[in-house]
Amino acid sequence: MKFLLIGLGNIGSEYEYTRHNIGFDVVDAFAQKHGGFFGVGRLAQVCELKWKGKKLTLVKPTTYMNLSGKAVKYWMEKESVALEQLLVIVDDIALPLSRIRLRPSGSCAGHNGLRSIEETLLTDKYPRLRFGIGNNFPKGGQADFVLDRWTSEESPLVKRKVEKCVEVIENFITIGIERTMNEANKLEFTL
Repeated sequence: MKFLLIGLGNIGSEYEYTRHNIGFDVVDAFAQKHGGFFGVGRLAQVCELKWKGKKLTLVKPTTYMNLSGKAVKYWMEKESVALEQLLVIVDDIALPLSRIRLRPSGSCAGHNGLRSIEETLLTDKYPRLRFGIGNNFPKGGQADFVLDRWTSEESPLVKRKVEKCVEVIENFITIGIERTMNEANKLEFTL
């Protein structure tokens, strides 16, 4: 069985370790834990792994966030992966920093990366793991907030959450989304 794990973010050193790039950080942590390395692929940086009898393709689109759908569609077709075996990892300002949320489908909730995927795949029925980043910004300050780096106070919690997200992805692959959701969506992380 094949799985496609897509971490959303923007390429370039100016975006590294920003809130908006947490999807990249999570798939990087997954690859590192399982001995994988990213190389250059079409529309993306790509890492291929075999784990527990499954073929995993990890993708970090190089299309920039607003065109993420192009890379997702290309790699889904190239790897012949079903929608249920796709998992998109993304930042979410609607969730507090203390939470993550796994869902089998849902709206883009104003997220440009998810909107691009929805418009390209013509559906919102694909699994996604939302990493809460909170909304601690003044009116009109959303763009600066998501493109800013984590504070020194947030960083230890973010590191723990990234590690937990790797476990959530492992469970998604091995025991399925329903059982994984029941556990993951109850988690509460504290500073």
